[in-house]
Amino acid sequence: MIHAIETTSSISLEEFLNLPETKPAQEYQNGKIIQKPMPQGKHSKLQTTLASEINQRAESHQLAYAFTELRCTFGERSLVPDITVFKWNNIPLDSRGQIVDRIDIPPDWIIEILSPDQSPLKVIEKISFALRNGCQLGWLVSPSENIVMVFQGNQLPETKMGKDPLAVLAELQEWFITPEIIFGWLSFERLK
Repeated sequence: MIHAIETTSSISLEEFLNLPETKPAQEYQNGKIIQKPMPQGKHSKLQTTLASEINQRAESHQLAYAFTELRCTFGERSLVPDITVFKWNNIPLDSRGQIVDRIDIPPDWIIEILSPDQSPLKVIEKISFALRNGCQLGWLVSPSENIVMVFQGNQLPETKMGKDPLAVLAELQEWFITPEIIFGWLSFERLK
């Protein structure tokens, strides 16, 4: 479950950003620090594989890039989504053409992978917040139910399962991905 750290007073966003980073990451919302849960097996496997799959299709063509556990601060919140995807031209760069350390814009695509003790409603609220503040696409991946909830713009979220095609950024429209493919990554076949 996501827990707010109990404090006697509210902390400002700037004060939060000056705190040292923690593992697992902490997020900032409405003056409160919220501890993210420690990723477990299924979460970790899906996060690593999904980010890698996106980058295999997008990086060499300079379409987009997927980052894991990248802090993004926007709309008076500081979030660390499981995966953030930026369109290539939206990756914030410094004068040397390198990604900046402090990301102060919303990603184009936010992907959250539900952990066993995590509140789905709080994660849905986080994705909805990102969409209200400039993010184009959100996924909530639920390994326990083998479903992916897709959020786009002002539309109602859609629950996808099995062979249902999943919406991706327009830059990746050639990529056909389904919940069945994603959850298939959880299996480890052993040679006998």
